[in-house]
Amino acid sequence: MSPLDPLLVQLDTAYNNVSWHGPNLRGSLRGVSLDAAAWRPQPGAHNVWELLVHAAYWKYAAWRRLTGAARGSFPLEGSNFFERPVERTASAWRADLRLLEARHRELRAAVAATAPRALDARLPGSRVTRLRLITGVAAHDVYHAGQIQLLKKLYSRRRAGR
Repeated sequence: MSPLDPLLVQLDTAYNNVSWHGPNLRGSLRGVSLDAAAWRPQPGAHNVWELLVHAAYWKYAAWRRLTGAARGSFPLEGSNFFERPVERTASAWRADLRLLEARHRELRAAVAATAPRALDARLPGSRVTRLRLITGVAAHDVYHAGQIQLLKKLYSRRRAGR
């Protein structure tokens, strides 16, 4: 077994494989309606859609750090949080779901290509090792999956008038 295998399992479980803790990131987004995705619990708070794109961005940022790719190749202008929806359509929602999926596959490929002996080495210009970056991305996915689950519950209670 490669030292990368448990990291790939952790990354995939946090994103889209069956997990013991409940919905992972992809599972938390399954079946979310356009209205639920765009709903904000209060002005200035993030919505489900923004959390989705935020997670995609940080998968991209981790990929960039692992591969040494230059900044600026994320398909959206900006960084970290992106206001959503820009266009409140089902096709725009699906496009951002595809963006998240593509960034996960890209990151997973970079992790699989990491030399096991390099896991404990710091990334260039950083105090963070590759190992901590990879496990951090998995934790980030689970964290935001929980936020999305909470937003979905608040949205459904609001709709039910409770």
